[in-house]
Amino acid sequence: MKTRLLGKTPEELKKIVAEAGLPGFTAVQIARWMYVSKVRTIDGMTNISMAGRRKLSERYEVGVTGYSDVQVSSDGTRKYLFPVNCSMKRGLALADDCMDRDLERGAVEAVMIPDDGRATLCVSSQSGCRMGCRFCMTGRQGFHGHLSPADILSQFIAVDEADRLTNAVFMGMGEPLDNYDNVMRAIEVLTADWGFGWSPKRITLSTIGVMPALKRFLDGSRCHLAVSLHDPFPDERLSIMPVEKSFHAVDVVELLHRYDFSGQRRVSFEYTMFAGFNDSIRHADALARLLRGLECRVNLIRFHKIPDFPYDCPPDAVIRRFQERLSNAGILTTVRASRGEDILAACGMLAGRHADSAGGNR
Repeated sequence: MKTRLLGKTPEELKKIVAEAGLPGFTAVQIARWMYVSKVRTIDGMTNISMAGRRKLSERYEVGVTGYSDVQVSSDGTRKYLFPVNCSMKRGLALADDCMDRDLERGAVEAVMIPDDGRATLCVSSQSGCRMGCRFCMTGRQGFHGHLSPADILSQFIAVDEADRLTNAVFMGMGEPLDNYDNVMRAIEVLTADWGFGWSPKRITLSTIGVMPALKRFLDGSRCHLAVSLHDPFPDERLSIMPVEKSFHAVDVVELLHRYDFSGQRRVSFEYTMFAGFNDSIRHADALARLLRGLECRVNLIRFHKIPDFPYDCPPDAVIRRFQERLSNAGILTTVRASRGEDILAACGMLAGRHADSAGGNR
């Protein structure tokens, strides 16, 4: 199997071109072709000599994985399905030649959300997830493997909107901080001058609070952070989010107090509303106490019903009352608009399901 170049830094590429007997500046050319021009083949790197391209192609490939299916929501949201490598359960990479169209649970999904001139890509970082949140379809399917940097970057390159993406949120399948090194390499490529050249302000990483990787992220990145909280009471949070047993929400918030979020980097808290479980004034007041003194935003999320989970979404009046209670306590609070629910692309609904009609391996 050929080694994939996608995700490698110029320094790593310099070693590769040196081994191939090519001049050092070829590394910069390769990086530009992959990350600026977004070519998918070495043959497409036309300012590298034909002999050089032939030499590289003996052992290497760009390694972009195309999507196999796409679904389009009535609101314009697009959900892309990427094929899974047969060895994904051992944590290996995606490959186009190892597609199982009957496999649902091992697939990887990315969602493109259009909104007032913005095109936000919701990116996956793992196939499945091992965090086990009871209200999340991804968590229900178990863990199948980490995505490599090339797997993650393929989602940015292969979607039809690749040339007009404005933002990215690591809120798709998987817990990003459980795949820390590969996610951070992908972010490095996205934000580097030699890479995509994005500002860190265009990227938000979502986590349920996996420490100490969270501290590493805060120290090593200027990207925005979103913390999935969902309940301010430890025993209740534990009943729906097993992570509370190892990493307590109160400790996550205490860590965040050590960092400055008054400038360009923001922190928000995701709070999915479950009727009769976490939507009372008592919960709102406890949440306000937990977050007191932290420059942050709370995003209230309408729950999208999934099988074998006992709660529904509260009425809008209850959600508005919860929002007003937090706002009156001085916490900026918004209700997130639900997008792509009709194609199972909304929060917590990604489960690697194939589209009804194939869009081709793009």
